[in-house]
Amino acid sequence: MERVFVTGMAINVPLGDTLEGVRKNLMAGKSAVTGWKFTNPSNIYSKVGADLSDYAVPEKLAALAGQLPTPLYKRLRKLVNSAPFSTRLGLLCAADAYHHAGLDGQFDPERTGVIVSGHNLHYNYDDENTRQFFEDPDFIDPMLGLVSLDTDQAASVGDALGLMGPLYTLGGACASGNIALRQALTEIRSGEADVMLVVGPVFDYSPKVLHALAMMGAIVHEHFADTPARASRPFDVQREGFVPAHGAAVLVLESEAHAQRRSATCYAELVSVATFSDGSHLPTPSLTGQVRTMRHVLKLAGVAPEQIDYINAHATSTPQGDVSEIQAIKQVFGDHAYRLKINATKSMLGHCCWSAAVVEAVVTILQMNAGELHPSTNIDQLDPEIDLDVCANQPVQWNVDYALNNAFGFGGINCVSLWKKAAL
Repeated sequence: MERVFVTGMAINVPLGDTLEGVRKNLMAGKSAVTGWKFTNPSNIYSKVGADLSDYAVPEKLAALAGQLPTPLYKRLRKLVNSAPFSTRLGLLCAADAYHHAGLDGQFDPERTGVIVSGHNLHYNYDDENTRQFFEDPDFIDPMLGLVSLDTDQAASVGDALGLMGPLYTLGGACASGNIALRQALTEIRSGEADVMLVVGPVFDYSPKVLHALAMMGAIVHEHFADTPARASRPFDVQREGFVPAHGAAVLVLESEAHAQRRSATCYAELVSVATFSDGSHLPTPSLTGQVRTMRHVLKLAGVAPEQIDYINAHATSTPQGDVSEIQAIKQVFGDHAYRLKINATKSMLGHCCWSAAVVEAVVTILQMNAGELHPSTNIDQLDPEIDLDVCANQPVQWNVDYALNNAFGFGGINCVSLWKKAAL
């Protein structure tokens, strides 16, 4: 099968919007979680989250002006200035990844595509327009009928960067990012594309959605309102649910042949992606589903369990989910599970939901190439059922040749990607 490499990356989370800046902040154990800024949370249960609503868009556009060709920059600026929150940040992140990959003038637009991970991206934008509609219908955003469609973000990225290959959106709840990576891998290996941009977009939470998630017991809301940096605590006995987070990331995937023709830098190889479902719509983790998926991703790659060095865990900080994942890892890896390193990016970034697996893929690749793993923070008392090495509270020097990135979504959707270090 055609080998597929990452030749460009970008990330935007509250800890930063540069690859090295985010990596350093994660290694230092810094938290992105604060009180909510995009809304006054006084009348909802959810008080804390990782918030990008005050992101400095004009400053980012100014920085990109010196990095992109003028016609492309002008098109990007026009689209960014008229886009809703999630699409705006997705466009900027895609432009960053395009620049990082050095793509300008070195690709066939008809063989370069875009996949966006996740549906229902514009909850807050839609709710704000609903409120305005009931006050005065003539003052809603006239573009609502277009930009609220699930095609908007993918089409905007294609428009901004002049991409005319396969272009669509794939949703799988919190597994959406890995599902998008799986399909991008298929597009390239099938011969339909040379280059695919996988866009992990910001999930634009609304107060209504946050309140509903708190009511069903999925997210943190009983404690930590006064200490938000401590709220996301995978593997700790006091974990009580995930912390909702804004976050975006983009990966540029490229066939080996195309990358070689243009002498592109390769940051990692995407070897395989596997997905299975649990046959249940309930948001309950399935040990058997997670085991089946991890075993299959290894089988697809022809990689033995003993070759895996590191796992970026799904580890959302829910009481059931964290234990289930550790048990699944022990079933798949046997004695080797105790020689693995595991960490939880969500302990600092919170749960970016639809973009989580793309964000965490970028973090995985950064760690792989640095030979250093970030800590899983906020582990004051490790759950006794979690007896593997989860990099508790300290960064770890560790060589990673092969890594797994786990993503297990509501609706019983399990999806795991397998990554290999690429020679730089």
